[in-house]
Amino acid sequence: MESESWSVTETVNGSHEFVIEGYSLLKGMGIGRNVKSREFEVGGHKWMLCFFPDGKYHEDNTKFISVYLTLVSPSTDVRAIFSLTLLDQTHAGYHMVTNHLTTQTFRHRGSIRGYRRLIPRNLLETSPFIKNDRLKMKCTIGVVMTSIDVPKPLIKIPKSDIGSYFGKLLENEKGSDVTFLVGEERFRAQKLVLTARSTTLFKTKFLTGMKEDGPIRENTLLHFIYTDTLIEDEELLMPCSEILPLLSESFPGKLLVVAQKYGFRRLQLMCQSVIAKYISMDSVADILAFADHYRAEELKSICLKFSAAYNTVAVVQSDGFEYPNKPLLEAEEQKIVTEDNSGGEYVEEESQSSVQGQLCGGDIRMNKKKNGKRSRKTMEDYTI
Repeated sequence: MESESWSVTETVNGSHEFVIEGYSLLKGMGIGRNVKSREFEVGGHKWMLCFFPDGKYHEDNTKFISVYLTLVSPSTDVRAIFSLTLLDQTHAGYHMVTNHLTTQTFRHRGSIRGYRRLIPRNLLETSPFIKNDRLKMKCTIGVVMTSIDVPKPLIKIPKSDIGSYFGKLLENEKGSDVTFLVGEERFRAQKLVLTARSTTLFKTKFLTGMKEDGPIRENTLLHFIYTDTLIEDEELLMPCSEILPLLSESFPGKLLVVAQKYGFRRLQLMCQSVIAKYISMDSVADILAFADHYRAEELKSICLKFSAAYNTVAVVQSDGFEYPNKPLLEAEEQKIVTEDNSGGEYVEEESQSSVQGQLCGGDIRMNKKKNGKRSRKTMEDYTI
């Protein structure tokens, strides 16, 4: 049996500002006597600052001030890094910062660590650290904390398979109360499921008796309604040459129209994703026209960005490209080109003739100059 754990050491940081009013009145209070700040907490421990205006030790003969950090909590062996800053009150930013660069250990309650000779008193009294008889200092503490992190076992949750159960409901036809005729084939289904998935479908099929336009196989649509997935259909995987240029007559093109009619948003995106695999320099104009005509906005957006990136605007603007909304598409493409060029020109570094890689893990790399720098752009930016 294998196991693992991590020892994590880090600091918990905090600071406290100590303001001493009436500094001049404290002179002469005596060596070793101090003025204390209020208690403050950092890293789960309580601390206090002690200011010795005449110094802490007789050997210094009141020539230096002393400041010490004191552990107030009843803790043992607390390790900390700290610094003390005398604050410039003229706002010139000339603070005096002292650091203990090594970790200090406070063994027990009342342990002190600090600065015996922080600054000569005569120098302090002519410095910007005292103004209007007020002295300001700031203590920053980083308490060293060590913890053991043992990874918790994770329970792997499988993907939802409810679609497979509904698929079985379609296969065994239990409780079916409606029949779809497709040529000589019959497909049994349940009105309750169909209604739950699409009220539009229910009204169209059951109330008006309207038949589906074109030879879209009913089992493909039923399979999606029950399982939320597409059948691995060879018609969805046709070579590009068989789908284009009559995209509206292709299986994914017709299925997209059906998905729009019945309000299946997910199916619409799936169909657009299939068609997007065939975008290339040669096909982008036809796919763009198709996407615009059938209001496939995600597919249209990819085509426009692809055209702008590869400077295929000329293809759409050419006399050989005929489409009623051609002027509008030209304007939209030109807008994208203008936006791109505002940050510099695109320089093609490496390309591939199809965006198949967009849906299969590949990419198309572009370099875009921005203020003399280059950035990497992939077709993942255009994913539906």
